[in-house]
Amino acid sequence: MNDYITIIGGGLAGTEAAYQIAKKGIKVKLYEMKPKKYSPAHSNKNLAEIVCSNSFKSNLLTNACGLLKEELRRLDSLLIKIADETSVPAGQALAVDREKFAERVTNYIENNELIEIINEEVGEDISIKDIAKEGIAIIATGPLTSEPLAKEIQEITGQDKLYFYDAAAPIVTKESIDFNIAFFGNRYEQEKKKDETEAEWKKRLENQDASYINLPMSKEEYEKFYNELINAEIVTLHDFEKKEIFEGCMPIEIMAKRGEDTLRFGPLKPVGFDDPRTAKRPYALVQLRQDDKEGTIYNIVGFQTNLKFGEQKRVFRLIPGLENAEFIKYGVMHRNTYINSTVLLDETYNLKENRNIFFAGQITGVEGYVESISSGMVVALNAVAKYENTEKVTFSKETVIGALAKYVSTKNKEFQPMNANFGILPELNEKIKDKKLRYQKMADRSLEKIKV
Repeated sequence: MNDYITIIGGGLAGTEAAYQIAKKGIKVKLYEMKPKKYSPAHSNKNLAEIVCSNSFKSNLLTNACGLLKEELRRLDSLLIKIADETSVPAGQALAVDREKFAERVTNYIENNELIEIINEEVGEDISIKDIAKEGIAIIATGPLTSEPLAKEIQEITGQDKLYFYDAAAPIVTKESIDFNIAFFGNRYEQEKKKDETEAEWKKRLENQDASYINLPMSKEEYEKFYNELINAEIVTLHDFEKKEIFEGCMPIEIMAKRGEDTLRFGPLKPVGFDDPRTAKRPYALVQLRQDDKEGTIYNIVGFQTNLKFGEQKRVFRLIPGLENAEFIKYGVMHRNTYINSTVLLDETYNLKENRNIFFAGQITGVEGYVESISSGMVVALNAVAKYENTEKVTFSKETVIGALAKYVSTKNKEFQPMNANFGILPELNEKIKDKKLRYQKMADRSLEKIKV
């Protein structure tokens, strides 16, 4: 085996992994195609370039991303340390001076004598397969993985194609849904049968499959929702994203603009349902589908969207039963290449079919800056463990680091990228109504377990 570990990609996950591996006294070869070649979204020659918002989100422990940052601080994360050092005023959030952040990360990596930076394009200049034959390889490419490398990843993973995260629906917590309105069940199993009494029908509804939650709408409720939806503000896409996205997905606001009844004959069709409150078919109906194994979070079916986050919260809360919905993930639209981690990776982000290969960053299906850094941390610790032939390092599912790793490595037919949120953590043993207090308790539990 080589006396070094190879990392492909010099973004947030790749540079964090490089630091953690070098810290253990192991050599690193870090491949980064910049400045030889740039993706459509990159323009800076530095490593760890931030191309979207400069915010690393909240620092509060009652926010899942804030808790994740604290977990990483306690594990000596280089990138969170540099983010703290290059922070700019942003209230309770951690925002950075993006130029200083990238410069400082680059300087640190360049000046580490155990890390060699190689400016070549893997997949074009060198093959992943060749790298993995002789040693450990970490693939830490981002959402704009180059075409040659993407093709080789397809071959390695045995997938017909990589998953293009074109348009994804919002996700809400189950506990924030109003079950005075909402009811469980799959389509065509809800209507009252001719030979059923009212009591028998309602009892059958209570025992329905919990994988779908249904939200009935009256004509008046639907029309109000529809008018707000078609007039809501949207996010402007990059030019290189527009063609690809709109050929593969149809945002709900675009679909709605085709006609007032389009949604009622599409994702909001009420056919097959009776409203338990009236025993009549609703005018329209929104379905929510279970999004995790525990059934604590649900995505809004068919609601892939390009609305601004604030508009999503405002407009989608007009849906009966979602008036107080807690959105743990808003709908997004952008080009994002990722692998089907739920069947390909284990909870250390190690490829099941080739133990010399690890994946890290957004290509695994973790979404966000801090989440990518988190995956780089887990991968680095486990690449070192493999290199030294020691026990693999896993984190408790009660930590955000562990919960993210578990989420992307657990089979899920409806898998889509996930960011840090309390919905993917196990519930507490006690019921606490106050959300802030509940999240603080979950944070305390996490920080007690966050150690290697």
